[in-house]
Amino acid sequence: MTAVANPATVAECLRVGAGFSQGDRNWLVELFGTLDARLASFHADATELEISVKDRDARGQKVTLECWLSGGEKIVTTSSEEELHAAVMDARDDLRRRIDDIRTRREPRHNRHLREVPQPMDIDIQ
Repeated sequence: MTAVANPATVAECLRVGAGFSQGDRNWLVELFGTLDARLASFHADATELEISVKDRDARGQKVTLECWLSGGEKIVTTSSEEELHAAVMDARDDLRRRIDDIRTRREPRHNRHLREVPQPMDIDIQ
């Protein structure tokens, strides 16, 4: 993929939603740091991440991580792990896999149908 002038980073794009406080944001940015390499191929001004948790630290809590990528892609990952750290990591890992899938589909070798088809050469055989 071509280089992006203003690549997305977790620190720039992450919002904390319900169940998390601004105090949790630094911890989350640190945990999500491995996503920076994957987000770098998307424009920062058109990429958003939001994490929220329902029933935090209670049995049945649910972490939701939403990602809007430049180009209109939306990814939603969830985890119902009982421990908050494990749930956050589970949602992050699922998002990482799904971003990899999107990036793979966008690579040129997967877009052969968009390229011009070479014409057969005229060869004079004698």
